[in-house]
Amino acid sequence: MTVKSIKLYKSEEYKNSKGKIQKYVSIKNTFFSGFGEVYFNSINKNSHKGWNLHKKNVCLIKCISGKVLFHFVDLKGKERKITLNSNRNEILKIPSNIWFSFKSLGKISLLVNLINRPHKDSELKKQNLVKNHYIKN
Repeated sequence: MTVKSIKLYKSEEYKNSKGKIQKYVSIKNTFFSGFGEVYFNSINKNSHKGWNLHKKNVCLIKCISGKVLFHFVDLKGKERKITLNSNRNEILKIPSNIWFSFKSLGKISLLVNLINRPHKDSELKKQNLVKNHYIKN
């Protein structure tokens, strides 16, 4: 996969006088590729997490609170950056075999991530340095 295969999708939102509902994922979504597990990830102000690479899993990530900058590097060395913001109703789809890291911009941020298979340590690669970008874990 290449960084060009990373996609942002708008999700449905319903508003009324009491507030709003944001739909995260439905089995009807064309970008949904199966359920493995869901987890939440909080990132402290100006903290970096990563580098991570899923060998098989696809990630569907939504920013629930705050603002998060994602940095991607594919196996050909191409790079891309995308910012998720809780004020925008967007879902980020990260295909397998793409390195990614992320940083909270401002306050503590909260992400929700749905992966299409249950987590296995052997499926996930982690390292501190990708294409001259170092992140201290």
